[in-house]
Amino acid sequence: MTNQLTSKFVILAIITLIFTSCKTETNSAQSSSVDKNPYAAQVDSILALMTFEEKIGQLNLPVSGDITTGQGTSSNVGKKIKDGLVGGMFNIKSVEKIKAVQKIAVEESRLKIPLLFGMDVIHGYETTFPIPLGLSSSWDLELIEKTARMAATEASADGINWTFSPMVDISRDPRWGRVSEGNGEDPYLGSRIAEAMVKGYQQDDLSKNNTLMSCVKHFALYGASEAGRDYNTVDMSKIRMYNEYLEPYKAAVDAGVGSVMASFNEIDGVPATGNKWLLTELLRDDWGFNGFVVTDYTGIYEMMAHGMGSEEQVVSQALNAGIDMDMAGDSRVASAAFIKSLKGAYNKGLVSMVEIDTAVKRMLTAKYELGLFEDPYKYCDSERAKKEVFTTENRAFARKVGAESMVLLKNENNLLPLKKEGTIALIGPLANNAVNMAGTWSVATQQEKSNPFLSGLKTIVGNTANILYAKGSNIDYDLELEKRATMFNKDIPRDGRTDKQLLDEALSIAKKADVIIAAIGESAEFSGESSSRTEIGIPQVQKDLLNALLKTGKPVVLVLFTGRPLELVEENENVPAILNVWFPGSEAGLAISDVLFGYVNPSGKLTATFPRSVGQIPIFYNHKNTGRPLSNEEGQFEKFKSNYIDERNEPLYPFGYGLSYTKFDYSNFKISTNSINMDGTIDVSVDVTNSGDYDGKEVVQLYIRDVVGSVTRPLKELKGFQKIEIKKGETKSVTFKLSVEDLKFYNSDLDFVAEPGKFHVFVGTDSRTKMMKEFQLTK
Repeated sequence: MTNQLTSKFVILAIITLIFTSCKTETNSAQSSSVDKNPYAAQVDSILALMTFEEKIGQLNLPVSGDITTGQGTSSNVGKKIKDGLVGGMFNIKSVEKIKAVQKIAVEESRLKIPLLFGMDVIHGYETTFPIPLGLSSSWDLELIEKTARMAATEASADGINWTFSPMVDISRDPRWGRVSEGNGEDPYLGSRIAEAMVKGYQQDDLSKNNTLMSCVKHFALYGASEAGRDYNTVDMSKIRMYNEYLEPYKAAVDAGVGSVMASFNEIDGVPATGNKWLLTELLRDDWGFNGFVVTDYTGIYEMMAHGMGSEEQVVSQALNAGIDMDMAGDSRVASAAFIKSLKGAYNKGLVSMVEIDTAVKRMLTAKYELGLFEDPYKYCDSERAKKEVFTTENRAFARKVGAESMVLLKNENNLLPLKKEGTIALIGPLANNAVNMAGTWSVATQQEKSNPFLSGLKTIVGNTANILYAKGSNIDYDLELEKRATMFNKDIPRDGRTDKQLLDEALSIAKKADVIIAAIGESAEFSGESSSRTEIGIPQVQKDLLNALLKTGKPVVLVLFTGRPLELVEENENVPAILNVWFPGSEAGLAISDVLFGYVNPSGKLTATFPRSVGQIPIFYNHKNTGRPLSNEEGQFEKFKSNYIDERNEPLYPFGYGLSYTKFDYSNFKISTNSINMDGTIDVSVDVTNSGDYDGKEVVQLYIRDVVGSVTRPLKELKGFQKIEIKKGETKSVTFKLSVEDLKFYNSDLDFVAEPGKFHVFVGTDSRTKMMKEFQLTK
């Protein structure tokens, strides 16, 4: 019987190869519907040959675990692959390892179905770009798309064909560590970045061997975890979901993303992993998503802790809700969730064969789209890996991107850019540490090859200035906290000296300098997954170091490393210059130095609000008015109005904020008409003049306000932006076109509508802009 089945599959494979070679049109991930599937005949033929166990195997994505070069055949996972119990693997790195594992699947298993190979390629592969929050601060969609394109080229050259990116969760709470992984607080900007990332990874042609299937995450609402604590409950109204949180996921779906990852949190009391309204009714029925849905790490078993029932109950709930693949279910128990419990659930009538077959079809279709049935080794060219990974050209681009993402927060008396002269003291625990430069979620990065700040500074300065260095302090006074913030081989070793000895050395060096650069802030794993904080300031030991440096009377530049908005009121008041560099990536030292010395004029703008106090959280620009708003704009307390008795309402640094070494003046703000109907458009234009002393780039931002609505509307909403380069003394005119689509929102019936009435339109350099015009929308 086995030989007969194998023969049938060989015949099927020949037919498939003929069919595939005759195809003349490229099929994007968005065309992979089970109902409108160009590979339906092949998929159905394979499905007919599969046993129940082999079907479930296609839905299993185990941890790579013990798979290393030469061990694939003898490992536990290798045996499961031979038995047809594995559909894909993740976080295996290198062509040699991946080819060995794929060989088991396509040469030693009964049906010879190839495996998917996924990895957390989040902000670059070996060539690493700034963390996503930093990358979003570039406001440069072409640049962002190119980072995804380059990451796809490198990862695919190293055997990977699927990435768990982009992460597009909107978050207004910087206590949540994973704010570092996303694009900030705004749904419009987040949507444009989602589109750019999907296009960069997939390039509308997954059949090429230099593209990756993209996986948008975490669906949905994960960034709104209560108290900013990771994996925590999310609870919000549908109208808020639709208007403020869902848009970036939908943008990724509309861009053709091939897969979606379910989030850990619950929605309307039902965990996302088992939420049929979310994964089927909204995602598939309403949005038309045609790819497959994978759980997050052990997401199915976690439904039991949520209180959703036994193993068989949560397994059946997940499958019936729309989950197609179980990620790492085997890391919690001996067997993966679907492998262990789906047969029992089926025998009890909790799931149907139709639901199982539908999930299997989606997984097989994805493998056809990636061309794996035609050539399972298409991503296993070792020569490509040698030529295309971590190249000189790629590293040069990473250096450029790092510089473009930095945000100048303060520059009193034009202290920056620095001159390459005299003696410069570089002090701080992040000044000479390569392994922290790439930040969190840099899975494939060869951390030790990253360019540390001190090295980059010396390269840029050369022999024109004297560089002195001291560590100055540890990351934190608390050793245990420091260990939690320097995980995953991102240690900043303590050298045995006391805090006082470190500080004394730093002050001794500072006294010899003409200018001091303080390289301080968060270490790489101070933010990221499971790195929530209740206090979001610079760690106290580093604050003490900074204050001591300020007391020397020497000019101090704070180079701030962070994966989240921080509370910086004291620093803003006392430090003359603050450059937020986030975590700039593998070429960090050179990128930072390029900006400090003016080779690159900083042009980054914040995509997440920086609060004055943690007590203001959640804080974001596109909030709504209350019935008792403040009547003044000076931060003065008003009794019986919506404010604090101990703090101002406004943030320290607003959304869209960022300084430059030059000065931009806005003038000649115009709109083309004062009234449009439901078919009309309106042109909004403004002139921007570079009146300073340096060439520079400015992000011109457009916001609207729907003044009166059937439901309350935000005070401002971003609806357009353009990043333009202007030479000193030059004026450029910028024009935006607004249509009725830009004025629409979800009303109380969840209808997407534009309502007639008065609108305000704003343009300016950040979300505080007061430049406003008014127009009417008529029926």
